[in-house]
Amino acid sequence: QVQLVESGGGLVQPGGPLRPPCAASGFTFSSYVMSWYRQAPGKQRELVARISSSGLTNYPDSVKGRFTISRDNAKNTVYLQMNSLKAEDTAVYYCNARAVLSQNDYWGQGTQVTVSS
Repeated sequence: QVQLVESGGGLVQPGGPLRPPCAASGFTFSSYVMSWYRQAPGKQRELVARISSSGLTNYPDSVKGRFTISRDNAKNTVYLQMNSLKAEDTAVYYCNARAVLSQNDYWGQGTQVTVSS
């Protein structure tokens, strides 16, 4: 059974850090592209970070320099280090796993991140 379980969200003050993990199971984690997306109320879901199976990363300009994605293949876990958080980063953050050689595409249930003083 495939599972992606995000945790570590919550309320954080502007300028603060947060590092939610996403724990994966039920598939060959090391061979999947892992991504974090977010969706704010009334907005479309958007990509915030992606890491390939070989460790290559990419970010949109809105988070570049503030967010860092990393993966631990031994623990089947992907992390999103978020620094210098802003109110506009408030959203539900989702973990995604996508296979390179098939149509497999999995989503977690999301974790709420609220940036507010």
